[in-house]
Amino acid sequence: MRIVLADLRGREGFVSKDTVAGGYGSRLRPFSKTTELVSLFKRCTHDVPSVQLAYLAAIAARHGHDVHRTRDEYADGDVAIVLSSLVDYTQETAWARGMRRRGVRVGFVGLAASKMPGLFAEHADFVIRGEPEAAFAELANGATLEGVVDSRAIPDLDVLPFPRWDLVGAPMQARMRLPWGVRPFGGVFPVLASRGCPEFCTYCPHRILEAHRMRSVDSIVAELEYLCGITPRPYVLFRDPLFSEDRNRCLALADAILARGLTLTFECETRLDRLDPSLLDTLQRAGLRAISFGVESLSPQTLKRAGRRPIPLEHQRAVLDHCRTLGIATAAFYVFGFPPDDWSSIAATIAYAIDLGSTAAQFKLLTPYPGTPLWRQLESTIFEKDWERFDGFTPTFTHPNLTSEQLRFLLGAAYSRFYVRPSYAVHCFRVVKARPGRIARRLDSLVSSYQSRGETASMSRAVTC
Repeated sequence: MRIVLADLRGREGFVSKDTVAGGYGSRLRPFSKTTELVSLFKRCTHDVPSVQLAYLAAIAARHGHDVHRTRDEYADGDVAIVLSSLVDYTQETAWARGMRRRGVRVGFVGLAASKMPGLFAEHADFVIRGEPEAAFAELANGATLEGVVDSRAIPDLDVLPFPRWDLVGAPMQARMRLPWGVRPFGGVFPVLASRGCPEFCTYCPHRILEAHRMRSVDSIVAELEYLCGITPRPYVLFRDPLFSEDRNRCLALADAILARGLTLTFECETRLDRLDPSLLDTLQRAGLRAISFGVESLSPQTLKRAGRRPIPLEHQRAVLDHCRTLGIATAAFYVFGFPPDDWSSIAATIAYAIDLGSTAAQFKLLTPYPGTPLWRQLESTIFEKDWERFDGFTPTFTHPNLTSEQLRFLLGAAYSRFYVRPSYAVHCFRVVKARPGRIARRLDSLVSSYQSRGETASMSRAVTC
């Protein structure tokens, strides 16, 4: 049987799918000069292959089937599996209809199809609801899937075959590495060391599909060894939302990487309160080069209301200071538009993002995703009817204190305030001499004044940070 795996490329703005926003995906439609540059950079470094489809490719190959991967073109085959998203579902369903007209049976997988099967069912022969491996294995074993098919979660993730990157068209080597950058252009291998999330943030879709499970250290390091065998010095992107949840497990993994002499670099996402200098030292020796983490809001009360445990600011600063010492890049995530937010609280969060000084920052708007507790809390205030605009950058509900125009304005101000600074350019190019750094910081105030005048011209009130 010939199986087509479709990870369709987004056509408007920069679209991320797979495990982004738990699988609902995100779409950045540039709305300012700064976000145009951010979108361009993300297009070069963040368009990584789908680990979900790579797992399915491995299962198909294990059963002796021919696998073909596509990003946009139609392809001949017996069955096509489409990776679903919320932000690009109209293109995905249109592609599915086109394949069915060619006589190919089509199915959807992913969080969006699992939680919102009604968006996809009429355009496909089947929709796999849940983690897809169990149901897909039945398909690969000769079963005919019809309608909405429930797929049980795999309790022991170690039994899964390693993802087959050679079958899903992943570039084996990086095309380019910038001297001041970390993640290369291409040649990035996503790895899932766990699934689900043990935290209870009301707005996060990572925890709404299945329970949190972790792979064994032996299984993870065996996959890393496999990657080192197919390409020299692979760059590994751990997709877990909380990589360092178990400190001892992280130390054991780092020790195993070093003991086997594996030459690789990797990045991960985690909480800062799950990091400390000793753990960072060990992970850096094993190849850690970048971490991403959520700060979300400066207000502890706001975070608690959203089910997120606040992290002391002193600990955040200490971890970032140690990362700078080790040469580990940092990316901080921030969310605007929690119900308690107002103009001053968001301005304070922007100011804190600049002061914290992470290597990069991502600012998004609070989005009530279907299936999350936040959705149930805000459902009566949601005005957006276009599901593709639940993209993380577009207002979707009526905020009690801010208009949609103000939220978008503050989002744009955050990107320009963070990235359009002389001191940020100095930081990016790793100018460590004291004098250039001091001059850049003095110039920051001039740039800030210029930005304030521009903000005042476009809004009746300027951001003060």
